[in-house]
Amino acid sequence: MIIIVLNLLEVAIWSGIAAVGFGILFNIPRKAIFTVFILGLGAGFIKFTLLNFHIDIVLSSLIAALSVGVLSMPLAHRIHQPPVVFSIPAVIPMIPGYFAYETVLSIMNFTFMETDSIKRIELMDAIFSNGFTMLFILISLTIGVSFPMLLLRKTTVKKMLD
Repeated sequence: MIIIVLNLLEVAIWSGIAAVGFGILFNIPRKAIFTVFILGLGAGFIKFTLLNFHIDIVLSSLIAALSVGVLSMPLAHRIHQPPVVFSIPAVIPMIPGYFAYETVLSIMNFTFMETDSIKRIELMDAIFSNGFTMLFILISLTIGVSFPMLLLRKTTVKKMLD
């Protein structure tokens, strides 16, 4: 049990470091770096904890992105920065690069290499399975970050903090 928690913390810390890296790449203010790290760490911890409990990766990504979106609103008001400064870099490490890679690799094998019809059907299955998983994860990240910002207006956040 302790090894699982340590593995989750390790992955979460790497998610936070990746979020800071993307934040620096996007030239966020210096006072926002620690907040981006904490949000990235939290998002990574939530996502991989849910995956550890065998919850689907799309739902895990949605819940982690929703937590980033909800937490970025009061943090933005407190630090006097737009919420996008915190939320986008914290969510970027959750972009599904593996599924995109597998989709492109399957497309390339289907198009140029494979002639056996049974293997071509398996490749088509891999193309659609990985492609739609990638698409739904991207949609869940988009909804998770933008939905709280659409629902919580600036006055609502100010009322939340009072």
